[in-house]
Amino acid sequence: MSETALPIMPSWDEDLELILAAAVAAGDTALGYFRRAVGVRWKNEGRSPVSEADLAANDVLKARLLAARPGYGWLSEETDDDETRLSRDTVFVVDPIDGTRAFIAGKEQWCVSVAVVQHGRPVAGVLFAPALGEVFQATCDSEARKNGAAIAVRDPEPGETLKIAMAGDLVDKLTFPYRESIARVSHVPSLAYRLAMIADGRIDGTIVKRNSHDWDLAAGDLILARAGGALRSLDGLPLSYNRPIVTHGILGAASGSALSALLAASRPLEGH
Repeated sequence: MSETALPIMPSWDEDLELILAAAVAAGDTALGYFRRAVGVRWKNEGRSPVSEADLAANDVLKARLLAARPGYGWLSEETDDDETRLSRDTVFVVDPIDGTRAFIAGKEQWCVSVAVVQHGRPVAGVLFAPALGEVFQATCDSEARKNGAAIAVRDPEPGETLKIAMAGDLVDKLTFPYRESIARVSHVPSLAYRLAMIADGRIDGTIVKRNSHDWDLAAGDLILARAGGALRSLDGLPLSYNRPIVTHGILGAASGSALSALLAASRPLEGH
């Protein structure tokens, strides 16, 4: 009696190759709109802009990725949520342009964020910042790379002032003396790119306000982890993705003792 052969699942490296090509294609599409007059509408009661470029890049990603992996689920900032994703073991988690406000303003710190999430955790991730010519990538069993070269978080000396990216209105709410021991990094408009900046050692950490989304975080979370850092909730737990609710509470990202100190100092923020 013959047995039906089980389908061969793609490897994480194959998924990385797929999402990298798709992210570059989407980023090149978005770049064609950059610093030009683009149509913009507002969603979430006028709090979040979405441009023609966001939608065009989303179309590129969705067409390429789901054609190649029709069995994967789909979660994107610019696609109406389809809860069938919850029944899929593996899901694409996508932000066609993370940092839309920066994009509209003609600033360069925006990126295409694409992750493959399996059983709630990212297994392949790409961030492509076309205006900066930067590509970050990783799988869950590879090193993190920027433009092909391995990257790692910074290893600060004991007592050294740490560069922490965070909203200005949160600084005074951090515990003392921690808030006196850090230097606040000026606003980085893309949350995904902020995580990449920790991964390649330009900054030491970040505090993320509540209500960030899976698509802001998943790819950057993996890249940061493979560079030696971590993104955590205030109670120190890793994030779980592709849940019914795709928003998160206040988060901290850094590495080693810098992460534990950041999370401890951020406890007063829990109610904010």
